[in-house]
Amino acid sequence: MRSHFRSIWKLLENHRIKYCMAIIAMVIASCFLYLVPLIPQITIDGVLADNTDKASSFVKQAVPMLGGRAFLQQNLWMMALLILIVSTIAGVFTYLRGRWAAQASESIILNLRDKVYSHLQHLSASYYDKTDTGDLIQRCTSDVETLRLFLSSQVVEIGRALIMLLVPLPLMFAMSVPMTLVSICVLPFIVWFSLHFFFRFKAAFQEADEAEGELTTTIQENLSGIRVVRAFARQDFECEKFGANNQKHRELNYRTYALMARFWSTSDVLCFLQQGLVVGFGIYWVAVGSLPVGSFYFFLSSVAMFLWPVRVMGRILSDLGKALVALERIEEILEVESEHESTKIAPIQRPEQVDIVFDNVSFSHGDVPILRDLSFRVKPGQVLGIVGQSGAGKSTIVELLLRLYDYDTGSIRFAGHELKELPKKWSRNEIAVVMQEPFLYSKTVRDNVLLGATLSSESKVEEVTEMACIRSSIEGFEHGFDTKIGERGVTLSGGQRQRLALARALIQDAGVLILDDSMSAVDTETEVRLRDALMRRNHDQTTLLIAHRLSSVMHADQIIVLDQGSVIQRGTHKELLEQDGWYRKLWRMQRAAEEQALVTEPKEVQEPKQQDEALEVPVTSAKTATLDGKSPLAA
Repeated sequence: MRSHFRSIWKLLENHRIKYCMAIIAMVIASCFLYLVPLIPQITIDGVLADNTDKASSFVKQAVPMLGGRAFLQQNLWMMALLILIVSTIAGVFTYLRGRWAAQASESIILNLRDKVYSHLQHLSASYYDKTDTGDLIQRCTSDVETLRLFLSSQVVEIGRALIMLLVPLPLMFAMSVPMTLVSICVLPFIVWFSLHFFFRFKAAFQEADEAEGELTTTIQENLSGIRVVRAFARQDFECEKFGANNQKHRELNYRTYALMARFWSTSDVLCFLQQGLVVGFGIYWVAVGSLPVGSFYFFLSSVAMFLWPVRVMGRILSDLGKALVALERIEEILEVESEHESTKIAPIQRPEQVDIVFDNVSFSHGDVPILRDLSFRVKPGQVLGIVGQSGAGKSTIVELLLRLYDYDTGSIRFAGHELKELPKKWSRNEIAVVMQEPFLYSKTVRDNVLLGATLSSESKVEEVTEMACIRSSIEGFEHGFDTKIGERGVTLSGGQRQRLALARALIQDAGVLILDDSMSAVDTETEVRLRDALMRRNHDQTTLLIAHRLSSVMHADQIIVLDQGSVIQRGTHKELLEQDGWYRKLWRMQRAAEEQALVTEPKEVQEPKQQDEALEVPVTSAKTATLDGKSPLAA
């Protein structure tokens, strides 16, 4: 618990003066608020009463200061005006208290949001492998908002509750010690009950908050994969899954409301008991003449004024419980170690050419080995083709080069330096990568291209889109380069998304270009055009081509075949075809399939009305995959 309060105290850093100003304003407002019931007391006991001998010493001193009893009897309106003035002053300082507290809390939350978001940008890829995105979103939004509400109001309210209780006590003891003891006798029970409630509510809210995180994750996953849900007609299943999480969230929330209801009802009974004791003993002591009527009025008003803040302590403590849970969940993110950055060497100048050397590199995901003593070299300006079965470790090579993960053993030399010793930002700037499933933002086409290099000119944008064979498609859009594409590029075809991502990589003009099966969704003719454009582009750029379709890598300077994380074949396309191995076997299979598609007589197309509609699509697709009736391999 102490560590949580230390964390809140640390959050207030650089804004403690504002909170102090708010507390001072609150003290002044509280003092003036307690002056309000004193004015009627002075009027009743010192001005209107027949016998003022029983009035308190405070009243006897105050009446002469206000002009004397006779003057006040003739000008009672002055007492009403005095109440108005005092109430106005209290209202002004109450406003200042809220204003300064809000300014401090909003500044704190602004800095906290920036800090959390920036920290998330620098966490390792392995952290996101085991963390739900929906839960992170919930922590960055709902939990931060819970903390904001507490800092903006309840931090000052805690002080207000204490001050509203402590300010009138000296006056109350001065007026009547027995009546003061009666007025506060139930308070210890109210405070104990509030603390007991706080610990129960904190645990209940933590469970409800975690359930909300699960609910957010369910929504996020469903919306991200809504097309998959529709494709498999799993709407009912998704609704049932959401309903189960929603029901769990509802039950846990209901539990917190039930606790609040119990607290409010019990605290109401205790507060009414306290007021009843004041009324009962006060009437008795007024009747026997040991307590002036004005003093009795002051006790009634004071008890009503400090009972409310004390009673609200339950709400303050419940919000404190929420804030501590939210702060704990936020700190769990901030305590995660950022990506390790090497400080052995300073950022180096950009090299004219980049070579890549893998020397006996091994890497495992947990206990699962992915790469085993992998060795190869790509000379500056060379094109390396990487092929192999799914799970052979092709994409892992990209992840290691991008430093998303660090290799376990061996060595990777990048531009003549050990990769682990290079600043990650520098090495990543030297690598332009296109993934098989590229991520596009819900922005304009131009914005998505410029993500690779924001300072590029319009002519450069047009140049790289022409090279990526997508410029004509973009110009065909309604707003051209200013066309806004849907989230994740949903309004584009698979091939258009890959080519747009390729343009984004080309504009980066990096020393290394990596294409991770990034032509899988384009037709053969477009693939040939892309390959020719890349070959003409820059002979100084080192290129890694990862593909399942061997026609994509057949013109590479060198090709390596991976199997279970190791190189089982290497050489040029011609050399690998002369070897009896996996490469030649796959080449023959792919070539036979393509030739079969060419020689098959598409008789079904001649009489489409007599054929099932489902047969027309693959036959037509096979025909459009050819280039003027020639084999795509010949092209």
